[in-house]
Amino acid sequence: MAKQFQTLFLILSISYLFSPELTAATAALPAGASKKAVSFIQASCKTTEYPAVCFHSLSAYANAIQTSPKRLAETALAVTLSRAQNLKLFLSRLTRFKGLKKRKVEAIHDCVEEINDTIDRLTKSVQEMKLCGSAKNQEQFSFHMSNAQTWTSAALTDETTCSDGFSGSVMDGRIKNSVRARIVHVGQETSNALSLINAYSKTY
Repeated sequence: MAKQFQTLFLILSISYLFSPELTAATAALPAGASKKAVSFIQASCKTTEYPAVCFHSLSAYANAIQTSPKRLAETALAVTLSRAQNLKLFLSRLTRFKGLKKRKVEAIHDCVEEINDTIDRLTKSVQEMKLCGSAKNQEQFSFHMSNAQTWTSAALTDETTCSDGFSGSVMDGRIKNSVRARIVHVGQETSNALSLINAYSKTY
């Protein structure tokens, strides 16, 4: 039992050190990034609900994004999907520890299901965004854009549901804080991605 919790503590500690919040906050701009591209990302991120998170996540891709609203939205969505996949992996590892109480394991399993839905919906949104890029007219663009907006919004709802499962007394201590921090971060990324998708939708 003691060994199980020592291992669990180690995973939580290491994952905290490499958490999205810390790595994003300390991320350096890519070599040769143009001031114009960086300024574009910064200005675009100011329109989102979490501008600091947005800029820290996307500035590393300045060379690829340049000043394209399309590439900015697509990159934000791809980064969000990656965050959600990492969160699922983190939660899955937690469920392997037999020392956790049944109610805690059930809460984690419920959250994994919600994050699975998040990943599925974000993946569909990525696909719709690609179809937006190949749209031949306004009608096609609007159709696929509407789908992308709907899937991304639904993903945000899943994350909120998952977070709510850790807001009560079922979970406590380091596990609760570590899990909720990651869920909140993915929710912020998703919210930002939706804002940037909405901004791109007005450019056609």
